[in-house]
Amino acid sequence: MTNATEVPVLTLHDGVEMPQLGFGVFQIPPEETQERVEEALATGYRHVDTAAAYRNEAGVGAAIAASGVRREDVFVTTKLWNSAQGYDSTLEAFEKSIGRLGTGHVDLYLIHWPLPSRDLFLETWRAFERIREEGGARSIGVSNFRVEDLERIEQEAEQRPTVNQIELHPRLQQAELRAWHADHDVVTEAWSPLAQGELLEDETIATVAAHHERTPAQVILRWHLQLGNVVIPKTATPERIRQNFELFDFTLSEDDMAAIERLDAGERTGPDPATFSVA
Repeated sequence: MTNATEVPVLTLHDGVEMPQLGFGVFQIPPEETQERVEEALATGYRHVDTAAAYRNEAGVGAAIAASGVRREDVFVTTKLWNSAQGYDSTLEAFEKSIGRLGTGHVDLYLIHWPLPSRDLFLETWRAFERIREEGGARSIGVSNFRVEDLERIEQEAEQRPTVNQIELHPRLQQAELRAWHADHDVVTEAWSPLAQGELLEDETIATVAAHHERTPAQVILRWHLQLGNVVIPKTATPERIRQNFELFDFTLSEDDMAAIERLDAGERTGPDPATFSVA
């Protein structure tokens, strides 16, 4: 079994340490979540990413409680859903998330989407700042925010997000956004890191994988790590839970990284943050 200590840890600008590899539970049914998260923790993952919208926070909390792993050794992320944006409603939604998780606090709390059409994320962010000040979340960040959204927080808020979790994979590399993050000490976290499986048959990825005697998924996840991204692959298959963790005994070459960089096509598999407004 791979040792959890092998996972690199990134230090966020507020001093909180975040494991660079995590286990995502998006689309894992609530009734299966506890078992899958327990498998991930047994494999060595110490970072679990959930959200109110996934409806499986309770399973994540139950898995941590049953795992035998100390709470302080597991980095837990959850997210505020769109319908709860606004100052008071954010505070109420956070308490509900903590109640479902049963973890006492979260390590990272994220605004799930910016919803520019509703223009509530600055008010929401002020509630996030209060949640952090009161100890409910050790760190606070955002998800799916664009440069212009981040600039507004930068200009008008007291604290800068520590993390922006965005759709990011070899076909959507988000160079401009990642450059802004780098310039402002914001960590880039990748959701849909495998483009929902669409990249697993890619010829370039397959060639690199064959050279390293690895799976295409392992090559893509290794690419993320070497870019400096936090990455949260999601799978409900025990074998793939283990495979996705086996990333620390090989390295992609500069030529490998350059070949994957050439796959960028600006192709999303998920919604566009500029227009997504589902409540």
